[in-house]
Amino acid sequence: MQNDEKFLVLEQYRVYSQAKEEFISRNFSTNRFYLVLSLVLFLLLYVFNALTPSLMPLVVGSIIGMAVCVMWWLNLDSYQFLIKIKYSKVLEEMENMLPFNPYRKEYQAFQEAKKNKKAIVFSDFQKFLTVVLFCLFLVIFSNSVTFVILNFTKSY
Repeated sequence: MQNDEKFLVLEQYRVYSQAKEEFISRNFSTNRFYLVLSLVLFLLLYVFNALTPSLMPLVVGSIIGMAVCVMWWLNLDSYQFLIKIKYSKVLEEMENMLPFNPYRKEYQAFQEAKKNKKAIVFSDFQKFLTVVLFCLFLVIFSNSVTFVILNFTKSY
């Protein structure tokens, strides 16, 4: 490969690598949005529970919370897929034209640490948090619907 071609590949690699890092930053921003939204929903549900005897705000709020968790999960999944396919695979192909393979070496080191249980995958933790929040909203929903049904049957 000539110097101009090597420079071009290196420049493309640098630009693509930078784009991957920006994409990952957007992913973190999106996750912060969903986390804050979920926490605000919990706060609102607490306030509604404390201030009103009506259970309908709890039912509606918990449905919205579960929907937010599902959207968050789908978002996490799509970001992971895009990062793995769109960026990692392409960068690995570019690394074949370079004298050193930093992403491949990083991935191998990460896999080794993961295999030896020395690393927790942050994306797995995020998905776990999403499931926990979904379950909490589901419990609020179930309790609220149960109380609505019990109150409705008592009045008849």
